[in-house]
Amino acid sequence: MSSVASAPVRVRFCPSPTGNPHVGLVRTALFNWAFAKHHQGTLVFRIEDTDAARDSEESYDQLLASLRWLGFDWDEGPEVGGPHAPYRQSQRMDIYKDVAQKLQDAGRAYHCYCSTAELDARRDAARAAGKPSGYDGHCRDLSAEQVEAYQAEGRTPIVRFRMPDETITFTDLVRGELTFTAENVPDYGIVRANGAPLYTLVNPVDDALMEITHVLRGEDLLSSTPRQIALYKALIDLGVAKEIPSFGHLPYVMGEGNKKLSKRDPESSLNLYRERGFLPEGLLNYLSLLGWSLSGDRDVFSMDEMVAAFEISDVNPNPARFDLKKCEAINADHIRLLDVKDFTERCAPWLQAPFAPWAPEDFDEAKWQAVAPHAQTRLKVLSEITDNVDFLFLAEPVEDEASWTKAMKEGSDALLRTAREKLESADWTSAEALKEAVLAAGETHGLKLGKAQAPVRVAVTGRTIGLPLFESLEILGKEKTLARIDAALAKLAA
Repeated sequence: MSSVASAPVRVRFCPSPTGNPHVGLVRTALFNWAFAKHHQGTLVFRIEDTDAARDSEESYDQLLASLRWLGFDWDEGPEVGGPHAPYRQSQRMDIYKDVAQKLQDAGRAYHCYCSTAELDARRDAARAAGKPSGYDGHCRDLSAEQVEAYQAEGRTPIVRFRMPDETITFTDLVRGELTFTAENVPDYGIVRANGAPLYTLVNPVDDALMEITHVLRGEDLLSSTPRQIALYKALIDLGVAKEIPSFGHLPYVMGEGNKKLSKRDPESSLNLYRERGFLPEGLLNYLSLLGWSLSGDRDVFSMDEMVAAFEISDVNPNPARFDLKKCEAINADHIRLLDVKDFTERCAPWLQAPFAPWAPEDFDEAKWQAVAPHAQTRLKVLSEITDNVDFLFLAEPVEDEASWTKAMKEGSDALLRTAREKLESADWTSAEALKEAVLAAGETHGLKLGKAQAPVRVAVTGRTIGLPLFESLEILGKEKTLARIDAALAKLAA
């Protein structure tokens, strides 16, 4: 098998267009992309869309849009083309049919007429006897009379690949040397009874014809590797393949309860992260940590830094746990790293319909530009910007009863009256002066700044948590701030 250095690297990413992309799928794409970039190799993007019942054009379009949003580029594939086109398996059916026939003609594959009920019964019997329960080779060497009898019954066969009676050993790029004995790798189906090719055939055939040198994929596909290696050997004998690629199986991504993260888990949905306003670079940074690290003491880095350092041999084979809080924290770090202009531009979708609760004409660009640097220090995800700045653009602050109850304790009315008095005469060109005014009001009532500013914050912004208060008051302005304190006093009096 090829080593990383012996030949130009060619890797592939080959998802199926079935619904919302999964973050585990993105992690696999990322590792292939980084591996190809690191070795100045070629990334082939291929679409496995042979399952007509599950695949859809909508999912295909969504998949491409998601990869573009993440910033992935590929050297061959949809929208790019290349010497091995087409790159959608649904457009390569004649190729698979031809290869399947060649395998049968060479005696490397055969027709299997066993019904599902017969297979299940024989598997159950094998298990009861303590034997391997895989396919038992029943149709391997049927006579012409047996074939004729099955055909007379109207049975339509599948095509099975004939596994060699030998132990298969290979060196996994992540897990080291692995060995599979013949009794644990039985003959397997490569073409359905209706003539549709199975993943077990199309995936290795495409890898062979596209001259893939390294297959980096999820651990869930590890058990299929010895079968594919045997098929590769047959394809080499038939002149279809040149060499067997090197394999590296990436660790499982685990969710809550230490279970493998599945499409049913909300945190697995890539769309969720787009909708919440994760930065592509923040999400990819976190996903890269699911099995790999740049260094033991550094979690935040750019994709360029990842590419420069990425070696598949550094991937940890142990399962990696998806931690949403850590993902958010790393995304927050990437938000801080943006320049302010970039930050304001990326926030734009959440400052307009359907997210913004204010009328378009009430949005004040000058106020937004003034508050943006303060907002940038507080967000975990971009979608949080809406609630953080709505106090600037709404006629009245939001009514958050939980915040009101928490902040407006006994004596809050007296504190607010004193704070209003101090703010009335304060210097409104200085956030520090506004802070001193509220601090002085608090001291009048025996309160430290934290306790004194809470009622002011809720009166002005509607919430107990938000952007730096005194900078917010300065940007909102004296007139509106005092009017909101008056409204809060009226509400308290009522």
